[in-house]
Amino acid sequence: MGTALLRGLPAALFAILSLTTGTPAHAAETVAFTEAVAMLPLATESRDGYNREAFKHWNAGDDPADGCTTRNEVLINEAVEAPAVGPRCRLTGGSWWSYYDQTTVTSASGLDIDHMVPLAEAWDSGASAWTAQRRETYANDQGAEASLVAVTACSNRSKADQDPAQWMPPAAEVHCRYAAEWTGTQLRWYLTADGTEHAALNDLASVCPDQTVTYTPAT
Repeated sequence: MGTALLRGLPAALFAILSLTTGTPAHAAETVAFTEAVAMLPLATESRDGYNREAFKHWNAGDDPADGCTTRNEVLINEAVEAPAVGPRCRLTGGSWWSYYDQTTVTSASGLDIDHMVPLAEAWDSGASAWTAQRRETYANDQGAEASLVAVTACSNRSKADQDPAQWMPPAAEVHCRYAAEWTGTQLRWYLTADGTEHAALNDLASVCPDQTVTYTPAT
């Protein structure tokens, strides 16, 4: 609505519009991998007080009416071949591609939903100061494709709560993608990196010259 038209509105109507007009959503940003790493704040990590239960998951997901938890919504969204969805969101059939280890999985029970930046790592990197609601939003984040990833249970449990200085996917050909998605998740949630993690990401950026990082800041 133009400025001149706004000036012509009655004061009461202008006030209503001011209250009901939402804040514009953040736009996606794409930067070079090296630039993205440079944007990460450096900070010492601390796991003091960490409890996995501080991040409520899995909740009712993006569509509470579908009867599926976040876990199953991610499985449905990431399926290469769609599973059948039965009562209480029971999944049968379907197939998935676990990009960490380049493996096809044909049973939902063989998959874990990996938090790209693990919950414990997020706690270390700033989430300890968040509200419980923001931690729940983080733990169930379907607003960015990279935040939650359906991968083999084996690869996810091998990763555990390690950062890229300590663990990378078994498939070497996906290291650039993985490191970029890790960095994008940190930028999305305003998470910090410690010195060792930052150095590892810089090293990865140097061998991934064409890699970009796309992220949308979380609201």
